[in-house]
Amino acid sequence: MIFVVNAGSSSLKVALFDGAALCASGAVTEIGASAALTLGAATRPVSAPDHEAALALLIAAFADAGFPFEGVTAAGHRVVHGGRRLMGTVRITPAALAEIEAAVPLAPLHNPHNLSAIRALARLAPDLPQVACFDTAFHATNPEVALRFALPASEEARGLRRYGFHGISYESLAGRLPGILGRLPERVLALHLGNGASLCAIAGGRSVATTMGYSPLDGLTMGSRTGAIDGNAVLRLAEIHGIDGAARILNRESGLKGLGGQSDMRALRAAGTPEAAFAIAHFAYWAVRHAGSMIAAMGGLDCLAFTGGIGEHDQAMRAEICAGLAYMGVRLDDAANRADRPRLEAGGPPVLIVPAEEEAHIARATAGMLGLGT
Repeated sequence: MIFVVNAGSSSLKVALFDGAALCASGAVTEIGASAALTLGAATRPVSAPDHEAALALLIAAFADAGFPFEGVTAAGHRVVHGGRRLMGTVRITPAALAEIEAAVPLAPLHNPHNLSAIRALARLAPDLPQVACFDTAFHATNPEVALRFALPASEEARGLRRYGFHGISYESLAGRLPGILGRLPERVLALHLGNGASLCAIAGGRSVATTMGYSPLDGLTMGSRTGAIDGNAVLRLAEIHGIDGAARILNRESGLKGLGGQSDMRALRAAGTPEAAFAIAHFAYWAVRHAGSMIAAMGGLDCLAFTGGIGEHDQAMRAEICAGLAYMGVRLDDAANRADRPRLEAGGPPVLIVPAEEEAHIARATAGMLGLGT
């Protein structure tokens, strides 16, 4: 069985896979404060001062549920940033840990917590093989003109370039398209729409462009992130609020939250205020506008695939985005869209809902890396 770990700043999510089958999943939230453990539908308060304590609690909870840790053959971790060197799934070794550590300045809000979970599990189970899958790796196939900022070489050498994120989601999506359509479309526009949102142009199964850049801040309007913003506007915010204040505004107080008062799309639709309506319209407008850029990078469009919470469940948003792409021949079947069916097109290129399966993809990649089979 494969133990899949996704560590956040104050949370730890885990899932246990036997081949392709999900056996159990759980999480500890609010680590270090009012921690709570969720396993299945049950949630209870726990004491978890750090990620290691949270892992130990989850391992014990899985054992109580009939899945003892002795049956685990490997662990797979979601790691946000692999930097310039880690361009694919890797077995965790001291050298790989050093590279993940070196990428901390590129993802200071994510990589330290990914490292904490890796090291905590190594202490709890020192002989267990561990594997890292990177959110940035799928976009390493972007051409250099897409990845390079127009900055002096000295600044590029510091790591200031586009990387892209949500790569595990996109790689999983691309890998499942042949099973859905019987073939892999040549030019796929994938839309990962949720609290964090991005688009990816997938040509021949490879990422050739994406909307997130140096960090997950760039691109689309998001739950609490601005999306694309002029660099001089960022400098002005830093001048007024200081660097920490500007970072807080850009990452935690902007996007849908800044425009409509709520970071959750469902809450905005329920609010019914003019501000909420504008926030929703802003999200759709920039999704369509950035979609044009992705389509240009591929030279056309053969398939549209929605994933993520908003992409999978918000019928009105899907309809608005598809209407904005009618010039590319996109035609939506309204009844299929209202029913959240897997196929949504009414002629034109296929329009799909492809549920996000990042944890299952990490389990498959871990098994493949270690030659365990699935």
